[in-house]
This record gives sequence, structure tokens and C-alpha cells, in this order.
Amino acid sequence: MGSIQMKTRIPGPKAIELLARKEKSVPKGPFNTIKTFAVKANGALITDVDGNTFIDFAGAIGTLNAGHCPPRVVEALHRQIDSYLHPCFHVMMYEPYVELAEKLNEITPGYHQKKTFFLNSGAEAVENAVKIARKYSGRKAVISFERGFHGRTYMAMSLTSKVKPYKYEFGPFVPDTYKWAYPYYYRSEFSSQEQLDEALLARFETFFQSEVPPEEVAAVIMEPIQGEGGFVVPSKKFVQGVKSLCEKHSILFIADEIQTGFGRTGKMFAIEHFGVVPDLITMSKSIGAGLPISAVTGRAEIMDSPNIGEIGGTYGGSPLGCVAALEVIRTIQEDNLLDRSQRIGETFYKRLSGLRERIEQIGDVRQVGAMCAIEFVKDPQGKEPDKDLVQKIIQASHQNGLILMNAGLYGNVIRILVPLVVSDEQLNEGLDVLEKSIINCCQEQKAQAPR
Repeated sequence: MGSIQMKTRIPGPKAIELLARKEKSVPKGPFNTIKTFAVKANGALITDVDGNTFIDFAGAIGTLNAGHCPPRVVEALHRQIDSYLHPCFHVMMYEPYVELAEKLNEITPGYHQKKTFFLNSGAEAVENAVKIARKYSGRKAVISFERGFHGRTYMAMSLTSKVKPYKYEFGPFVPDTYKWAYPYYYRSEFSSQEQLDEALLARFETFFQSEVPPEEVAAVIMEPIQGEGGFVVPSKKFVQGVKSLCEKHSILFIADEIQTGFGRTGKMFAIEHFGVVPDLITMSKSIGAGLPISAVTGRAEIMDSPNIGEIGGTYGGSPLGCVAALEVIRTIQEDNLLDRSQRIGETFYKRLSGLRERIEQIGDVRQVGAMCAIEFVKDPQGKEPDKDLVQKIIQASHQNGLILMNAGLYGNVIRILVPLVVSDEQLNEGLDVLEKSIINCCQEQKAQAPR
């Protein structure tokens, strides 16, 4: 018997009752991937209110690299709850905050002296990294990238590139924010990666003449691998080229590791794949196994530029979040989850790249560690995005016990964020469902196409 156990269609009767209550009480703005409600979760499995058990390939949008309810985290939380919940670091300090700061200073890239402070969410980490960069540099402009996602608060939303659903009718946005192009080799008109990289890097130098002088730019913020943008992977040459431009013009380089960090790509942080050491790094999601905590780590002299009281927050670095994060890091290190991430990615790529040879609607298969994606198009020549097909595949997978999500500027990418603790049996069972859903939906689409 497999891990998946489906007793009802989705949504089941109990989920339908809860959906009705949700519609009356919760605004429509917060989206939901699957129309049911969890009652229990462990590792890579979730059971809903109707007794259906799913394999989770979404991982709470990359929050659960260490899995649902990792044992070390659960034990640490019970111990912490028995001691104290929240004296507030700004009132009376507590050791877990300092211990986690020490640990992040140790494991983030670079051997320079670093300092760390904590917040609640990824967007808050981004907002504060920008504040720190502006304070340190005395400059105001911030550059992000096309298709980048940095959060939904106003500075973070201004840095985010995708208009719908994140920015539409929410303006005006924060001034002095600019966008650079980010390489998308699958959709490039250039004949090689190198040519596209060279063209973009040359364009960035021109940008300083046409848009904003480098003397006014505080920071460039980059996702080492774009998350919401479709798991788009740049080259080492491109990332290093951006860092070189930053160094040339005394611009700070911020690595946004909110989705890519803590083992997702086979290294603790994705920026390590590119041989670049950031000045500041933002973290959240999988740092706390589902507890709301985020962090900014950076060069000590940069982090010390704000004066007392200029950064912080009442709940930032809560004791529960800190002890959870310490145990997540311990789990990743002691359970060899970085190696596990690589093996998950290899299994995914072997199976889906093979399927690509049979299914013409699969335009591209991308993978760095266990950060995996499949891009769907209407035809391999025109590469027109096929969001509708992706939605059908996701819905079919949900009905067969696999939780999936999409991504990409056009919504035509299926992204895989399975917890790194997934067993081989669960991984292959989930991939079986995914493959079957892809084949069936693509065949159905082809049969319905006008002749």
C-alpha cells in the first residue's frame, strides 16, 4: 500500500462545510492551492479533514525543507513553551536569539565578520535589508530584476516584478526602485547563454547612463534562482558579472534566499553555486519549519549602520522561531539533507527529462538540487505558455493525492518543493502521479484540439 490514501474527491464533505464557513469569514484575496483542510502532517505527508492523505510536493511554498513537524523541532518547541513564550527581545533578551544569530553568521557565505537580526516574514527581511543598505550607503535607489518576487509589503511589492496578482491597482509604489533583466535561457533569442549574459551585462552599464547614476544606487537585490518567476536559473557568469558591477560602483549586493535557502538547491544557500559572497542575505520560509521567523545577515559594519531603535519589531526573533530554526539547521546538517536534496533533484530530472522526449507540451525541465520545475507550452516551436494545461495537471494531481503548485510570469510552470525528508518510495509515488497526470491531460488536450 502506498502513502497516498484517497477516500473522497477533493473537496470532500467535511472540506465543503469548512469552505462555506471560510467564504463567509475570510476575504477572497488570500489564495488557496488545494480546496481542502489539513488535520495532520508529518514528513512529506498531509492528511485532510476527510481522511485523504497526500504527498506534499509544495512544501508550504518552500517552507518545509526539514519536513512537516520535524521531531527535533517539535521537541524543542515543547521545551521552550514550558519555559517562556515571548518576553520580547527589545524588553528582556533571551539566549536563543543570540545563539541563532551566531549560527547564521557561521553558516552563511563568506569568512568576514557578520551580524544578524530577526523579523517575522520574508517581506520584512527584504524591507529591512533595503533600510540597512540605504542607511549604510547614504544612497536611495534599489535595483531588482524582471520576474523577481520579494514580497507583498510596499517596498517588497515595489521590487517585485509580476504585476498580476501582486501589484495591480495597489499603486503608487515606492520611488527609486528599478528593474534589470534576468536571463531566461529557454526563452532567449540569442544562440548561446554566453551571448545573452554579455548582452545583459553590457546593458546594465548603459542603464547607469540612461536611468540612474550608480552613485545613487544603494543596492541590487537578486534571487540566486528565481522562485515565483518560474525557477529560472542564471549562469555563474551572469551572477558574478552582476556582483562585479556592484563592486565596481560600491553598490551592495543583497541575496534574497527566502525560497532558495536552507538546502533547497543542494547547498545551504543557493548563492554558493555561483561563487559569490553577498553583502547582505535575506532568509525566511524553511528557516523555521513553519514558524514565522526571518533574518537579515550581513557584513558587521553594514549591519551596524542603523542606530539603536531604527530596526527591529515586537515579535521579531520570537523564542519559538529561534529554537525551531536552530533545530532545522541541526536537522539539515546531521541528517545530510544537502546530499538528499541533490538526489531528489537527480531523480526528478531523470524521470521528467525522459518524459519531455515523449510529450511535446513540456518545453523545459529545470533543476538545481531539489528546486525543480517543468515548463509547459502550447507548441515547442512558438513556446507560447500554456497556463490552462498546467491548471488541469495540478487539479488532476490533487484528485490523485499529490499536492502541486504553479509558478512563472505566465503561470505555466509546475514547481516542485517537496520536503527533503521525503522517502524514496514517497518521491517515486508522487512522480508516478505527476507523470500520469501530465500524460493524461496532454493526451486529452490533443484529442480536443481542432483538426
